[in-house]
Amino acid sequence: MCLAVPGRVLEIEERDGTRMATVDFGGVVKEACLEYLPDLQVGEYAIVHVGFALQKLDEDSARQTLELFAQLGMLQEEFGDPWEMAAEAGGLPLPGSGEAAQEAQR
Repeated sequence: MCLAVPGRVLEIEERDGTRMATVDFGGVVKEACLEYLPDLQVGEYAIVHVGFALQKLDEDSARQTLELFAQLGMLQEEFGDPWEMAAEAGGLPLPGSGEAAQEAQR
């Protein structure tokens, strides 16, 4: 699943002529393109989908949505470690968690 997730803009910079932002999605920090929202500023919230900020959002709405996504486990699904999720879903061993890795740690 690919969600449109609200995030808070931490910093903005221009890279190769494109406005880019570092965005905090409730503790997960990713990069997003701001070309669709040229007036978005540091500290403001936006809905981000597949790396593009699409719509400005007020802080209360952003926080409520992030809390709901967290309660439903959707943030983990969207941003979680794919190896960890595969291991939890199918009982697959995590890289470095086999018997040889455990022996090496002893």
